[in-house]
Amino acid sequence: MHDLTVIVTICAFLLTIGFIFSRPNINEAIPSTIGAAIVLISGSVSLSDLGQIAETIGGAAVTIMATIVMAIVLESFGFFYWAAEILTRKAKGSGIRLFWLTNLFCFLMTLFVNNDGSILITTPILLLLLRNMSLKTHQKLPYLISGAIIATASSAPIGVSNIVNLIALKIVDMDLYMHTAMMFIPASLGLILLAALLFIVFYRAIPKQLHPISHWNMPIGSHPLKDPAAGSERSKFMYKILLFVFLVRISLFAASYVHFPVSLMAVAGSVALLIWRWAHLKISPADMLKKTPWYILIFAFSMYIIIYGLNNIGLTEWLVGFLTPIVSGSLLNASVFMGLLLSLLSNLFNNHPALMVGTIALMEMGLDPLTLKISYLASVIGSDMGSLLLPIGTLATLMWMHIVRKGGVHISWGQYMKVTAIVIPVSVIFTLVILSYWVTWLF
Repeated sequence: MHDLTVIVTICAFLLTIGFIFSRPNINEAIPSTIGAAIVLISGSVSLSDLGQIAETIGGAAVTIMATIVMAIVLESFGFFYWAAEILTRKAKGSGIRLFWLTNLFCFLMTLFVNNDGSILITTPILLLLLRNMSLKTHQKLPYLISGAIIATASSAPIGVSNIVNLIALKIVDMDLYMHTAMMFIPASLGLILLAALLFIVFYRAIPKQLHPISHWNMPIGSHPLKDPAAGSERSKFMYKILLFVFLVRISLFAASYVHFPVSLMAVAGSVALLIWRWAHLKISPADMLKKTPWYILIFAFSMYIIIYGLNNIGLTEWLVGFLTPIVSGSLLNASVFMGLLLSLLSNLFNNHPALMVGTIALMEMGLDPLTLKISYLASVIGSDMGSLLLPIGTLATLMWMHIVRKGGVHISWGQYMKVTAIVIPVSVIFTLVILSYWVTWLF
């Protein structure tokens, strides 16, 4: 590689990440596309490399887009307003009970949809709930901050809940079934500890009694299914929808187990839900062309071009030489060190490029299969959970800060980091240690 090519590629990466961090309100596909174009012009990525890149991220991108389509369809059915009403009713006027219910809701939404979709869905619901309960700003923080942290970190237990996890799975040639078997228990225990630490940190700020909500302001033009008067009929319908989405989610793991394309199964599920909506609400699937965030595909493809360029100029070669002696020491070393390294890289450069770089480096270390898998899983913990130390660590938290700001709640970096500096390091280290012992026990 020429020195100019190396310099241009590195500058394109730094400028892209810097622009995303400094302008979170700008669609992230714009700077990533410009950065990718610069990398292509520099020559660090050839046109022949684009086919390999498309093959690597294609299935993951289609799977995530299909789940986002399902989330949009659920919104059409009024599912999320129905869920908000249930949260309010189940809380029974207790702020502490609402804290645990909202965190459970955020966890489930990430498992059913994905981390970005969960943030887009749960944050407006929480803002609606808290605004109707007439809470003060400092009383809203426990629900908003903990909800965002849990929703984002909950993408760790199963690979299908995060597009970058799916891309990395493709690189290390691990199926969803194996990922879940090795990761679900450690990551879930880590999430439980994380939620407990959040509760301890926020305990004093959580209101003990909540104001009852006498009336919900529903959007103009809402479908009758959103009407609270629908009662038990609406609940039965929503439970059917929920069961269908759950079965689709299960089918993704079954498809992975029998080596059937997961992306095709996800598309089939979203198409079936679209047809169901068309039959019940008379809403044509054509609205998906406008409502689906297609820019996610552009962003993922562009970022991978940039990362591929960094790989071609020697970044991963340097990482391989640095990491191999440490990671090869033991499974505990591999888990803790890779997890902490990816936590650091994610907070510096965002978790998307960090996990991609880390995974590509792992593939070139010549590790034995078990060490490779645990190193990858530790990297996922670092990129999904460790990245939450700073608001810029993930696109999900960047979107979250924008949504809460638009909702009239201003949360500063200081307020956010005052919480994450306590809960994230402890939770990450605990999860990484549990991962190493769990995998050792399994194998």
